[in-house]
Amino acid sequence: MWMLLRIVTGMLFMFVGAAAAAAPFKVMIISWTGCEEACAAFQAHLKEHRPEVIFLLRDAARQKDTLPGFVAEARAARVALILTYGTNVTLGVAGRLDERTQPQFAFEIPKLFMVVADPVGAGLVRNLDEPGRDDLSGTVNRVPEQVNIETLRSYRPGFRRLGLLFHADEQNSVMKRNELAALAPRLGFELVAREMPLQGDGRPRASDIAPQVLALQREGVDFLYLGSSSFLRDNADLLTGAAVAVGLPVLSPYESAVRDAQALLSVAARYADIGRLAAAQADRMLDRSRSDGALPVARMTRFAVVINMQVARRLKLFPPLELMQIAETVH
Repeated sequence: MWMLLRIVTGMLFMFVGAAAAAAPFKVMIISWTGCEEACAAFQAHLKEHRPEVIFLLRDAARQKDTLPGFVAEARAARVALILTYGTNVTLGVAGRLDERTQPQFAFEIPKLFMVVADPVGAGLVRNLDEPGRDDLSGTVNRVPEQVNIETLRSYRPGFRRLGLLFHADEQNSVMKRNELAALAPRLGFELVAREMPLQGDGRPRASDIAPQVLALQREGVDFLYLGSSSFLRDNADLLTGAAVAVGLPVLSPYESAVRDAQALLSVAARYADIGRLAAAQADRMLDRSRSDGALPVARMTRFAVVINMQVARRLKLFPPLELMQIAETVH
């Protein structure tokens, strides 16, 4: 009888333990302009490893004033993790390193960022290997700008002047302008940057893109760089169409601008790979405790070169053979 009771009790503990291990937990995903390929890949990959996860998808729709409400909701829902997409969202949810414990930020909830161009420059972390905070880690997917400049020179050996549009409502956009301006003397090119005006709502206007592109073409730039801007990425059709119309090739950090618009060239990480890398980081963070210390920021190490051959023919800018050997072409 006692033996039977011990067996039954042991089975009960095993059942309770298994049920607890499979208990659902919540991950909130906060995007800036909606859930796209990286966001979808993050969900699919994390779900494979942790089928009990429940995702709460929230979109700021470019409105920074929505972020405090999402932080309050995450606290009330007792989420296990917050995934932030982009610099504006991450700053609004996690705060900078020196303000992370202020009550408006979710300092007590583990957080991961992705598609943040420069987390160190934005003040989110101290450095990539030692973030300086145990509540935040993430992924870095941007190609080093020296690689972009070398790629432009291999495509167009006479390359000298790089055109860029930037706008002050997105910190990434301004930081990219500053980064390129600092690199230009060392890498031997001239940066011609034009700041887009902001309207009454504090945002740039799509109808200003074509006139700004024309102004850059008249200033004699050899390439237009799409830079780091969700506004310009979302308006890639307008920007790349305006550029091609005046004979100006576009380098894009977003592969979609080559595949779905008229950018000539992209050097970029695949967005699905970014999402999978972020999911692997989430796995690590969910298994850690605060006592384990900070989790280093993960870096993408594989990048794809994609060339739009239809645009190349229209601009009469055919890629050299050595670049064709490593690039993927689309038509």
